[in-house]
Amino acid sequence: MPERVSAPAVSDINARLARRVRALRTEHGLTLDALAARSDVSRSMISLVERGESSPTAVVLEKIATGLGVSLATLFDDASAPADPVSRADERTPWRDPQSGYVRRNISPANFPSPIQIVEILLPAGARVAYETGARDVTIHQQIWVQEGVVEVTLGTVTYRLSADDCLAMQLNAPTAFRNRTRKPARYFVIIAGEHWRAPRR
Repeated sequence: MPERVSAPAVSDINARLARRVRALRTEHGLTLDALAARSDVSRSMISLVERGESSPTAVVLEKIATGLGVSLATLFDDASAPADPVSRADERTPWRDPQSGYVRRNISPANFPSPIQIVEILLPAGARVAYETGARDVTIHQQIWVQEGVVEVTLGTVTYRLSADDCLAMQLNAPTAFRNRTRKPARYFVIIAGEHWRAPRR
C-alpha cells in the first residue's frame, strides 16, 4: 500500500467525500444545522467539506459519519461506481489523514449491498489517531487484524497491544484510539459489520 498520496488523488477523494456527505445528509433529510448538532462539527466546517474546500481530518470525518448514522468507511465509498461484487486493486483510491498521516483504502466493493466493510490502514511510526465518539444510533462491530508492526488500540479505558497476526474484536460504543509507538509503520485491516445504515433518529 503506498505511503504517499499524490495531489490529484487528494483532490479527487476530497471531491468524492464532498459529494458523499452532501448526498447522505440530503437522503437523511438533515439540514446543515441539524447535522452540525448531531455530529458536534461546526456548520461552517460541514459546508466546507460538502464544497470540497477542506481537507478534513479523520476525527472530523468520523464525527460527521456518526451524525449521519453510517460508518467512517461509508464516506469513502464511490457512489458513482457500479454495484459490482468484485473490487479491483487499481480502483482503490488511498486517503491520507492530514493530522495523523495514516493512509486508508476501502477494500470492499463500493455500493454492493453487504453488511460487511473491509478497510486497509497504514499507521506511520509514532502516529496516533483518536476518535472521540462514544455511543451511536446504530450497532457497529469491528475487528482489527494486524498484518505488520505493532498497534495499540484503546477502547474506552482498556488498551490492547496487537502484534502481527493478532486480531481484536470490538464494538464501537466508546471513544477509540489507535497508536503506533514503534519506529516502523504498522499495517492492519479493519473489518466492519453492523446494522444496515439508516437515517439517524431526530
